[in-house]
Amino acid sequence: MNQDFPRLLGDIGGTHARWAWQPADGAALQDVAVRRCDAHATLAESARDYMAANGHAAPRAACIGVATPVTGDRVQMTNNRWAFSIAQLQRELGVARCLVLNDFTALAMSLGALGPQDLRRIGGGDGQGEPAAPLALLGPGTGLGVSGLLPGPGGAWLPLAGEGGHVTLAAVDDEEAAVLDVLRQRFDHVSAERALSGPGLVHLHDALCTLAGRSAPPRTPADVVAAALDGSDTTCVQAVRLFSGFLGSVAGNLALTLGARGGVYVGGGIVPRLGAAFDDLHFRQRFEAKGRFAAYLQPVPTWAITAATPALLGAARALDLMPG
Repeated sequence: MNQDFPRLLGDIGGTHARWAWQPADGAALQDVAVRRCDAHATLAESARDYMAANGHAAPRAACIGVATPVTGDRVQMTNNRWAFSIAQLQRELGVARCLVLNDFTALAMSLGALGPQDLRRIGGGDGQGEPAAPLALLGPGTGLGVSGLLPGPGGAWLPLAGEGGHVTLAAVDDEEAAVLDVLRQRFDHVSAERALSGPGLVHLHDALCTLAGRSAPPRTPADVVAAALDGSDTTCVQAVRLFSGFLGSVAGNLALTLGARGGVYVGGGIVPRLGAAFDDLHFRQRFEAKGRFAAYLQPVPTWAITAATPALLGAARALDLMPG
């Protein structure tokens, strides 16, 4: 009998902390809550406040995905101020087992449990993916998460823990090159995340304004998306089009790197917000635009993850399937 219950599950991004409770083996996740990270001084404080608000005593186990590298006991969040020791967090939460992993590793763990209702096909790629072939995952939100699943022995799946969002972003045409030139004047390294994230949408918008010889009005990522969807601002429309093309290029690169013939999944908060309008952009065209290897990518399906909190489901599966 699995004694790792009840469980506290967390998905911590740069802006929001998502929490859930799993009371027993096979039980659905309960009391899912989303809280702003800046509402609490520490991750442990956010967790304790969540449990108190829902009447939960100390769990037996916890699994928390965090949007930052996890390379040892000390964890420093990339896009917010939280930092903590995993051993200290385990003591503060009073759990027998505490697993902390990259948030996109947790999201990758959810892929095998997602059903048709949790996914939307993005353009082309009418294949279903090769069984037992690697799966690729990326997702623009506050940052750009990247992971994947590799087939292992005995039908197991091995999640990747990497920082692919910080690879160098490349241009494929003169317009993209001009935008990247502007960004290079602002940042010492123009990573994929500098364009493919919520802040990245604003960076693209502002770079386009610079190239047009005008000052950029204050915009939030939500402003850029909204003005692009209703067509009220041509610069926002152009920024979202650039975002889609860059994302397609990076997704195609990831699929080639991993040999992800099983499919490529796009998570994060931005693509679901764009909805079906994203299909009319350049993502799929750029995904396949790999010269001699276009035919290799054409049958690979690309999916938008539409489930509300899949990384929390992945965190539960990580406790089932991963050591630690």
